[in-house]
Amino acid sequence: MTALPDTVDTLIHPGWIVPVVPAGAVLTGHSLAISGGRIVAILPRSETAHIVAREVFELADHALLPGLVNAHGHAAMCLLRGYADDLALAPWLEQHIWPAEGRHVSDAFVSDGVELAIAEMLRAGTTTFSDMYFFPDACARIAQARGMRCQITFPILDFPTPWARDADEYISKGLALRDTLKHSELVTLGFGPHAPYTVSQPTLARVATLAAELDAPVQIHLHETRGEVLQAVEANGERPLDTLHRLGLLGPRTQCVHMTDIGDQDIALLAETGAHVVHCPQSNMKLASGSCPVHKLLAAGVNVALGSDSAASNNDLNLFGEMQTAALLAKLNSGDASVLPAAEALTMATLGGARALGLEEQIGSLEPGKLADMIAVDLGGPETQPLYNALSQLVYACNGSQVTHSWIGGELRLRERQLTGFDLDALSQRIGHWQQRMTGTSA
Repeated sequence: MTALPDTVDTLIHPGWIVPVVPAGAVLTGHSLAISGGRIVAILPRSETAHIVAREVFELADHALLPGLVNAHGHAAMCLLRGYADDLALAPWLEQHIWPAEGRHVSDAFVSDGVELAIAEMLRAGTTTFSDMYFFPDACARIAQARGMRCQITFPILDFPTPWARDADEYISKGLALRDTLKHSELVTLGFGPHAPYTVSQPTLARVATLAAELDAPVQIHLHETRGEVLQAVEANGERPLDTLHRLGLLGPRTQCVHMTDIGDQDIALLAETGAHVVHCPQSNMKLASGSCPVHKLLAAGVNVALGSDSAASNNDLNLFGEMQTAALLAKLNSGDASVLPAAEALTMATLGGARALGLEEQIGSLEPGKLADMIAVDLGGPETQPLYNALSQLVYACNGSQVTHSWIGGELRLRERQLTGFDLDALSQRIGHWQQRMTGTSA
């Protein structure tokens, strides 16, 4: 047993610690110590008298838990929040979103959109996010400047956008960025082929080869609607998941986003290959794309993470909302109120996301040795009283506004609801500028 430290950077005394591992555990009367950006001890408060800390937090009404992991999104699309609502996926993309992106997306657009997204996510408890969008170098730059942990899966398409002309250029630029960031402590890089209907099979096969050589993650939109699956069967004689498997693109580093239209054979293949599913319940519901059968995936042993998708189709980046929606939707779809209980929903939003991103050895649970990525949630307000079960309150009663502190690698990024390192007034002015440009009302 490792000796308890006498001196630490941070000592936190919360009302409850929800470590996620062991599953369903809630500790009371315990404290957590941080040094060098990592958790060094979780111990009864009565045993902390000898510990000298640079900073001590008395959070008697708070639950301390791992930072949430938003496993899929397009952060810069915060600038398109509310731009085109109440439309099905195809017309939403083809008639509104893609044309707007063609006119406006740039390095500056992505920089400002990502900063807005990070501010929103930190205030609602997310400490790690995954991003797939144009100008990923801008996303990486802002994430590092704001101390935010992220996975970037650089976009790959077979048609031109403001960032690249063709698949070759997308891949070339993405690999160059990966080399630039290979020593980053906050940003990891992977491949982001958009979807089987926007990326050709030869390109997908090339991605499979490169990802295997580099042991890099791959994230892809997959089985997002029934129409997508039917069109693929008509065109190729097989379901998109089977196409990916045939091309060697389905494995333990693959992150399959959405998966609303899947049957037992698809679930068996996901379980067999170790691929992960990223569930985006609110975006799928808003676009009427379908509903992922999460309860069946979990029963088969498939790892499921949670994602918000973009603020253009959600319209927020709040993982507390996604947890609650995922739990309620699973109960509704299955007809069984006992499926996806609070502890399991929280696991999806934390350790499940870390596993999908290949970061489970570093984040996703509160365990000695892991990075100190964590949040404190105030359960003392009227919205969360009376408190019979901390896990229940976190999933079914909290809305993100109860998050008071966020640490990433032991560094405070949110203190008493105040972001550190942000100039929100200047950011708001820049966002207003983009709104005026998008609506054609700028002077």
